Amino acid sequence: MSDFPTFVEFHEEGPREGFQLETVLHPIESRIRFIDALSRTGISQIQVGSLVNPKKVPTMADTPELFARIEKIPSVKYTVLWLNRQGFLKALEIPDVTLEGWLYFYASDALARANNDRSAEQMRQEQLDFVKLYEQHQVPVTTASIMCAFGCNLEGEVSTQRVTDLLSWIREITVGRGHSLPTLMLADTMGWASPERLKQLIGAVRDIEPDMRIGTHIHDTRGLGLANVYAALQMGVDLFDSSVAGLGGCPFASHQTNNTAGNICTEDAVFLCEELGIETGIDLDSLIEAATIVQEILGGQRPGKIMHSGSLSRFRSKK
Repeated sequence: MSDFPTFVEFHEEGPREGFQLETVLHPIESRIRFIDALSRTGISQIQVGSLVNPKKVPTMADTPELFARIEKIPSVKYTVLWLNRQGFLKALEIPDVTLEGWLYFYASDALARANNDRSAEQMRQEQLDFVKLYEQHQVPVTTASIMCAFGCNLEGEVSTQRVTDLLSWIREITVGRGHSLPTLMLADTMGWASPERLKQLIGAVRDIEPDMRIGTHIHDTRGLGLANVYAALQMGVDLFDSSVAGLGGCPFASHQTNNTAGNICTEDAVFLCEELGIETGIDLDSLIEAATIVQEILGGQRPGKIMHSGSLSRFRSKK
C-alpha cells in the first residue's frame, strides 16, 4: 500500500554537482545567473559549491566569491559542502551561509578510500570529531548520509546489515551525546538501487527508527532514477537531493563510459510529484528555465526530460 507524502522537499545540488566534474572553469557570471534563476523557482535549499582542495577540484576554488555574489532570497537556504575540518572552518567565514552539521558514512570501504584516502572505519570514527566540532561552534547536527547504501561498483553488493550497523553508530554519536536523531540520507552513489530494494532498505531502517526522517540521494545511472523516486514516495519519503537538468555523478564510479547520467533530475521529479498530486512549492516552468540556462552554459544536451518536452500545463489550459 502506498503512503505518499502530501509535501515533498527538494534540495538542489546542481551548482555543485554540475560543475565539480568540469574540466574548465566556466565564467562566474554565468554560474551566478544560473543560481539566481534557481532561487526564483521556489526551491527551499541550494548547494552553491564545495570547500575542498582546489588542487583536486579546481572548479570549486572560487566558491566563496560565488557565494558572495549570488542574489540571496530569504526563503532559500544556501549551503556549501565540506568534507574535513579545514572546509568547515572556511564555511564559518562565509557570510549568510546556512550552517548545518552533516555526518558522512560509507557503506563501501573502496569508495571511502578512493574519495578520502581513508577507510570506511576511519571515516566513521572521524564523524565523532565532527560532532564535537559542531558542538564547539553551536552548529546543529541535522543530517547523516550513508554513501553507497545499495551497492558499489568498486566493492559489489552492500548488505542491509551494513547500513543498519551504521545507523546504530549514528544514534550512538548523536542521541548518545544529547542531540536529536538526524535526518538519514540513503545515497545511491553508483546507481545500484532498484525500487523493491529501495523499499526493503527503507523498511529495515524504519523497523529500527520508526520516527526517523529519511531522504534519498538517487543517481539515474542505470535509468531507474524516477522509478526509485516513485518507490521512495510510496514509502512516505518526503526529502530528495536532486540536480536540475540531471547534472552530476560520482567521479570514482568506474562506469563503462564517462557519459552516464547524473543525479535524479529536479524538474522531472517535481513533475512526477505534481502528477501524483503531491505539493512541492516549486514553479515547474521556472525550473525548466533554470535547466535551459545551465545547458547553455555547459553545452551539449542534458539528460533531463521535462526541460526538453515542457510541462503539461500549456496543453491542459487548451479548451
